[in-house]
Amino acid sequence: MFRPHIDGRYRWPLALRFIKGAIHGAIILPVLLHAAFAGLIVTLDHKVQDLGLPASIIPSLSIVVGLMLVPQFFPHLISSPPQLTMCKVFRNQTSYNRFWDGRNYLTVIITSVRNLTRSFLANSHRHPLADRHETDSIVRVLIAILYATKNHLRAGWGADIIPGNSINTSTGNANLTSEYGDLLPRGLYGCDERGLGLVLQLTFFVEQYIKKGFDKGWFHAPQASQMQAQLNGLVDAYGRMETIRLTPIPIAHLIHQKQVLALFGCVLPFALVDQMDYWAIPVVSLVMFTLYGIDGIGSQLEDPFGYDRNDIKMDYIVEDIRSEISVLLEEWKRAGEQGYDIFVGRSQGSQGGSNRDAGNG
Repeated sequence: MFRPHIDGRYRWPLALRFIKGAIHGAIILPVLLHAAFAGLIVTLDHKVQDLGLPASIIPSLSIVVGLMLVPQFFPHLISSPPQLTMCKVFRNQTSYNRFWDGRNYLTVIITSVRNLTRSFLANSHRHPLADRHETDSIVRVLIAILYATKNHLRAGWGADIIPGNSINTSTGNANLTSEYGDLLPRGLYGCDERGLGLVLQLTFFVEQYIKKGFDKGWFHAPQASQMQAQLNGLVDAYGRMETIRLTPIPIAHLIHQKQVLALFGCVLPFALVDQMDYWAIPVVSLVMFTLYGIDGIGSQLEDPFGYDRNDIKMDYIVEDIRSEISVLLEEWKRAGEQGYDIFVGRSQGSQGGSNRDAGNG
């Protein structure tokens, strides 16, 4: 399970957060520009001539803007007028679906790694030492698949991505600090420059181990078949995450959406100036803050595998899974060395015996 590294007790209330995790920094410029334009229109309306437009134009524009942008965050608008009910229908819903699907596919990969690790260790802790070394290596490969998936989705196909190196979270470039180099098979060379991702490359080692285990009688046919299904599910989820990463929202939609949103913000002061006078400036600012904020959230969620604060916390998740599997490996090694079953008995003298005796009693 993913364990957050920040204690929620020390966070500001969400309504008072304007920097960390907030979208304000990305939208402050367009909101200020619309506020300035509204101030210009109000001033000209007072000093030059009447610039007001009929207020009835707002519902018509609201329908257009609503069709471009997401209502799932505003279910209470269902009983409102049609122009508000349709508010924000496409963008954020599509973006959040990408975020949610990406997180679910990551869970599929993690579940497959957990299941394969459990099966490999549970069926091999009494094997000869040479075979146990091979099992230890293949479990490390499973952990490496998680790191390779994370780096591949974040860094694309860049030549700077060297297998075994971590990715700098601020620049996206490879660091010299080894992140998972000790997990990779000895002598492994990457084929990224030829178009083969490291994730798919590592699954070949897992496939070969399953085949070898079946041939040696470590796994019976149904077990081997289930392991194969887990591996296939892992590759399938990896491919679906790739699809999310490499298939952005169509540029034509993004261009038209930005243009319609800007047009709405420019026409709004003309429709409000007669009734609200100078109050039109803060009202326009508030409306555009809301619309640009929701649009900005959608932009961040389109690629949920990046480094933004609102993206999937892949670094923490992968590190947690590595810690979890490392504990399994330690217990598996201890059980093999001491001749115990996994998680039964300890090598701490009488403590293990007293625990077993208490259980039998």
